[in-house]
Amino acid sequence: MARDAGLLARAPSGALVLGAIGSVQFGSALAATLFARVGTSGAVVLRLVSASVVLLAVWRPRLRRRARRELLLVATFGLVLAGMNLSFYNALDRIPLGIAVSIEFLGPLAVAVGWSRRRIDLLWVALAVAGILALTRAGAHGLSAIGVAFALAAGCFWAAYIVLNARVGRRFEGGAGLALAMCVASAAVVPAGVIDGGGHLLEPRSLALGAAVGMLSSAIPYSFELEALRRIAVNVFGVLMSLEPAMAALAGLIVLGQGLTARAVAGIALVVAASAGASIGAAQPPVAV
Repeated sequence: MARDAGLLARAPSGALVLGAIGSVQFGSALAATLFARVGTSGAVVLRLVSASVVLLAVWRPRLRRRARRELLLVATFGLVLAGMNLSFYNALDRIPLGIAVSIEFLGPLAVAVGWSRRRIDLLWVALAVAGILALTRAGAHGLSAIGVAFALAAGCFWAAYIVLNARVGRRFEGGAGLALAMCVASAAVVPAGVIDGGGHLLEPRSLALGAAVGMLSSAIPYSFELEALRRIAVNVFGVLMSLEPAMAALAGLIVLGQGLTARAVAGIALVVAASAGASIGAAQPPVAV
C-alpha cells in the first residue's frame, strides 16, 4: 500500500490526469456493452461495487476517531459519485459517447471559470468551448432530449465531484476517503441496479466485465485524480479535463465503432490545444477550496 502511494506521489500531476482520462473513457465504452445485459443501473452497480472492493482492500479505511464533519463530507462525496455515474450511464445509453462527454464537460468547465485566477485561463476555456461545440454539432442530428438532460445532470455532479474530491484528498490520508465514499455510492445504487439487472448481475460474463469497468472507470482514475488534486489548482485540473471529449470520441471509435466527422476532428484539435495551454500553469500551488 505504501509503495503504491509512493508511486502516485512521485508521478507528475499532468500524467496522472491524462492517465485517468484514458482509463475512464475506455472503461465507459466497455460499460456500454453491458447495458443490453444488465441495464444502465446494473452496470453502475457492477462498476461501483467492484471498485469499492479493490479500494477497501488497498486502503483499509477506519471510521474510528473520525469527526462527524469528515464522515458527512465522505457521505456527500459518495452520493455525488452515485448521481454522476447513474446520470452519465443513462446519457450514454441514449446518445454517442463523445457527445455525452462533451455535454457533461460543461460541469468541469464551470469549475475552471469559477476558480480562475489568471486571465490567460479564459483563453484556454474559450478554446475548450469551441471544441465542445464542434464535437456536439458533429453528430447532433436526432439526439435524444432525455439523453442530453442526463448528460447535463452528469455535468453538474461532475463539477461537485471535482470540488469534493479535492476536499476529501486533504482530509483523509491516501485513498481512505475515496474508498469510504465508494462504499456509500455502491449502497445508494444497489436497489436500482437490482431492479434493472436482476439475476443477470451474477452471471460470470457480467461480473467479469463489471470488474474490468470498475477498475478502468472508477478505482484507477479516481485514485489518480485524487492524488493530482492534492498538488494542482482546481481550475487547472478542470481545464486539463478538456481532453475528456477527445478521448471519449477516440474510445467510441475504437470500442463502439462510432465514427468521427471532419468537424469532430476539428473539435478534438481545439480541446487538445486548450489542455496544452492549461498545462503550462499546472506547476502553480493549489488554491484553497
